[in-house]
Amino acid sequence: MPLFADTPDPWLTLLQYVILGLTKGSLFALIALGYTMVYGIVELINFAHGNVFMLGSFVALTIFGLVGVEKAGDPFQDAALIVACFVAAIVFCGTLNIAVDRVIYKPLRNAPKLAPLVSAIGVAYIFDNVGLFWGGPQDVNFPNLLPDANLFDETAKIRFTAKDLMVVGVTVPLMLALTVFVKFTSLGTAMRATAQNPVAAQLMGINTETVIATTFAIGGALAGAASVTYGLYVNTISYQIGFQNGLYAFTAAVLGGIGNIPGAVLGALIIGLVTSLGSFYVGERWTSALVFAILIVILVFRPSGLLGSRTREKV
Repeated sequence: MPLFADTPDPWLTLLQYVILGLTKGSLFALIALGYTMVYGIVELINFAHGNVFMLGSFVALTIFGLVGVEKAGDPFQDAALIVACFVAAIVFCGTLNIAVDRVIYKPLRNAPKLAPLVSAIGVAYIFDNVGLFWGGPQDVNFPNLLPDANLFDETAKIRFTAKDLMVVGVTVPLMLALTVFVKFTSLGTAMRATAQNPVAAQLMGINTETVIATTFAIGGALAGAASVTYGLYVNTISYQIGFQNGLYAFTAAVLGGIGNIPGAVLGALIIGLVTSLGSFYVGERWTSALVFAILIVILVFRPSGLLGSRTREKV
């Protein structure tokens, strides 16, 4: 089935690719938020985060395999199974992220910054091989449970399917809920205080280790939600999707301003649009080069990212 409507109108073609770009950007945003939240709290680039996302997709696929579902059937049963997969992936990825922090990163909390960074790369390689052992070296089909029909009309020149609607329906509420949580809850206030000054937060009675664990849990939960959403949207997963999507999500976090939640979302939407429009107007093989070229230009002229604030290093 063609991904895009066959239309000679260049503006309609542009609109179609913008829709695809915003959809892809929404998926990148869910992953990018995990990178930027962890960095904002402990100033650690958790390179294993993309691999946690990948393992979450295999958890969902395993549940589908145990139930024996390969294609759409009864809508109510499929909906219940999808919800169960979301819950399982969210719990698994959140718990795994906490375990990585407790076992690997916590003992290195006061070590030189290079030590946890190298450890994060090591964890990423371990998870990568776990995914290779779990799913094999080839791409694996993910159950196609959502209809591919155009929600507008099959004769319409713009395509917007139930899969696109599902991505928006998952990502937007989660990002809004995260924003409300961070801004209007006591734990969210503690997270912002810890990000601003961990020592002062401890002196005010905040348990910073609880805050850090919560941050890792939320980041992992978002990656788990993104993993199921990705599988249902693309219908193909592999052990390599963690590296590919994690790299774009990390780039989005840096582009928007690492440690800045709105910046991560903005950066992800920009990356989604660049990959979508670039693949059509420039060529698929040049897409990654275009993304990183834009990132380099932004960082040369604004090293803190689009929404990041310039801060002096404390000595």
